[in-house]
Amino acid sequence: MTSALDPDAAAHRMGMNLDMVDTDVYDRAVGRFRNNNILLPTFAQLADPSLIPSEVKDRLEGIDPQGDDPLNLFRVHWYNRHDAPGFVAVPDHLVLTPEFTGVEAPIVLALGNRFPMIRAHKVLAAYACLAPRVVTGGFDPTNSRAIWPSTGNYARGGVAISRIMGCRGVAVLPEGMSRERFEWLDHWIEDPDDVIRTYGTESNVKEIYDACNELGKDPYNVIFNQFSEFWNHLGHYHVTGRALEHVFEDFGADHPGSRIAAFVSASGSAGTLGAGDYLKDRHGSRIVAVEALECPTMLANGFGEHNIQGIGDKHIPLIHNVMNTDIVIGISDKATDALGVMFNTPAGKSYLAEQVGCSEELVEGLVDLGLSSICNTLAAIKTAKYLDLGPDDVIMTVATDGSEMYGSERRAYLDAHHGDGYGPIDAAEAYGRHLADVNTSDLVELGETGRDRVFNLGYFTWVEQQGVEVPEFEARRSQSFWDGLRPWLTHLDERIEEFNRHTGMARS
Repeated sequence: MTSALDPDAAAHRMGMNLDMVDTDVYDRAVGRFRNNNILLPTFAQLADPSLIPSEVKDRLEGIDPQGDDPLNLFRVHWYNRHDAPGFVAVPDHLVLTPEFTGVEAPIVLALGNRFPMIRAHKVLAAYACLAPRVVTGGFDPTNSRAIWPSTGNYARGGVAISRIMGCRGVAVLPEGMSRERFEWLDHWIEDPDDVIRTYGTESNVKEIYDACNELGKDPYNVIFNQFSEFWNHLGHYHVTGRALEHVFEDFGADHPGSRIAAFVSASGSAGTLGAGDYLKDRHGSRIVAVEALECPTMLANGFGEHNIQGIGDKHIPLIHNVMNTDIVIGISDKATDALGVMFNTPAGKSYLAEQVGCSEELVEGLVDLGLSSICNTLAAIKTAKYLDLGPDDVIMTVATDGSEMYGSERRAYLDAHHGDGYGPIDAAEAYGRHLADVNTSDLVELGETGRDRVFNLGYFTWVEQQGVEVPEFEARRSQSFWDGLRPWLTHLDERIEEFNRHTGMARS
């Protein structure tokens, strides 16, 4: 049953607010940003960097993309050059061809490791969540702590955004995540107490929530829960959605008659799935949500543990537009672990080039795929096979981060499974088992009953555990709720521009 609650009222009661919260806090934020020379980009500029002022682009030429300069806020988008200053005309992407995928449908991945500071697209979600609080007097950068619950990249993104926006960020993430995540945090965080390690690994999201509920008892701690922050959804809807559309337009210019058949993304916080809503609104494409087979929450109301780092599970995010999702797919971490090694070893690369017939450009481009990116790739292949897609049916997806975040995971895998070395036979086995033999098992096409089932699972997390009222929870069942969110980012841009005028940075 769809709630009659007004969509705007429901969104407001679940944290969407652009009214002035506290003028004193606002004034302190203005002072902090003026003193630290911080200019905030609008989301229109992040969706279309050609709108960024030329003087800002000129100054960026001398700024390290991986550094903590506030100007890197203007790099929080998909249009950065790889390992060099400057922007590209079309977001960097990888086109997976039939000899690699075994399907006729082109699979196009936008590359998230072009984002600044953390080399992952979650830095966009972090900015989308913090900026609205700052420009409405809802967060005091002079004395509050921004708490970033995550299984890794969002916490890193939050810490980076906090630091360059002149405030203190705290990362809350499971202790079992990749060593590279913690090494990055050690470099960016001054106080070790600002890295809070919770129990478990990728599947232990509730433990993160529990830690945040304790932290939330301190009024100086502000929790930015990516799983329930609708700004996360909106940031990806407008910025990632437009970037993917731009990539498709560029691809389509050389392939007349192409259409976007589907958008595929692992759920995680479900923020990136917002880009699927954008593409569905504008192109009628299907939305495919992906999860780990070892923890089949959407597929089978299941539970478990897995190692596809970058996707949370055992619950349905509040910001997942479930009733707009068409297909759910499960991918095993056995496949992502094995292919992560194959794609990044000499024997694996040689096998793909010499035996499979992949181009050198494609083989070398696989370095840009982290574990969840490989997960998205395999799910896209399943989608193409299930829907019997042809050469004109393009599947869009994202590589959320690159292989550079998982060197320790590959070493651990090699030690456990290939202690005598990794050779051509090992590469052939990985390819045959996990790539050449992708099938359509562990896939559910959602009708009305299926969508209701997945949607209802969210009740136990958000109503029973996290205190969301039933009418607000139910309002999300209607597409009018999600349609009503779309104008909010335009209004946020107006607030950002007003804030920049008050700091004086818009003039300088």
